[in-house]
Amino acid sequence: MHAIDPGALMGPLWTLLSYVALGWLAARRLAVDPRPIATLLIYLVAPLTFFRGLVQGGPTPTYLLLTLAAFAVASLLALLVHRLTRGTFAPQESALLAFSAGTGNTGYFGLPVALVLLPPEGVTLYLFCVLGITLYEFTVGFYLSARGQFSVAESLAKIVRLPLIYAFLAALMVSGLGLVVPATAMEGLAVFPATYTLLGMMIIGMTLGRVSLREVDGRFIGACVAIRCVLWPLLALGAVVGLQAIAPLSRELAMAMLLLGVVPMAANVVVVAMELGIAPAKGAQAVLITTLAAPLLIPLYLTLMIRLASL
Repeated sequence: MHAIDPGALMGPLWTLLSYVALGWLAARRLAVDPRPIATLLIYLVAPLTFFRGLVQGGPTPTYLLLTLAAFAVASLLALLVHRLTRGTFAPQESALLAFSAGTGNTGYFGLPVALVLLPPEGVTLYLFCVLGITLYEFTVGFYLSARGQFSVAESLAKIVRLPLIYAFLAALMVSGLGLVVPATAMEGLAVFPATYTLLGMMIIGMTLGRVSLREVDGRFIGACVAIRCVLWPLLALGAVVGLQAIAPLSRELAMAMLLLGVVPMAANVVVVAMELGIAPAKGAQAVLITTLAAPLLIPLYLTLMIRLASL
């Protein structure tokens, strides 16, 4: 495969944008407050979604190594961006930039695209990379975001209270001990991934519904777009080419890594910003712009990256 069909991406794109539109209508016409929904996502929906995905995936040492590698890369990138931007942006903006730098819309947007572009083995590899990035979001990323508003002690206290960390440990324990989650329980948990996607994208629309054009910050949005649409693709391509120079890399893993580098900004940027009260409107604007650009950029980027990586 040397070219990516843009038409294959239109279904996921329009579905996600329709969720954003529903959120906008809910804020404008029904005066729905998105903050309780953000809290619900962070403390209930996300942990249960994460637990189900990890248990179903059947983690192996190789898969968990991918999770660890994705977590490490995301964390290091976020720390680097935080260090570089804290002198030029306000504390809250720098914190939000740092959080967004380590993640992308790997789940809401990336997974439907992965299902279209990758074989089953590639989707599994992609999912375990996504787990690492998700774990970053609710540990290192959450801490950096909280530091834009709270002290070190307060930020650490907020992380300790996050149930997603315990959901991750519980899933590892279930898999490691060979325990079987009852089928009825897994069936009940099956509703949470779709709920996570729906509410996560609706929050973007709800936040945008409260924003006026006077609040648009071109400098902040430009920095977000540069990180997501320039830095991440270069990082993903460099990682694939570098690993290929060291040892043979399967096409499935290479494609999964490249896809991680070209997805739009994470909707969780808005979710976490809403929960912590750190410039959610600015985050929502940047997320929407990169999502709208995705159907044009992803086929272009992937086609070029595939050729450069000789896949």
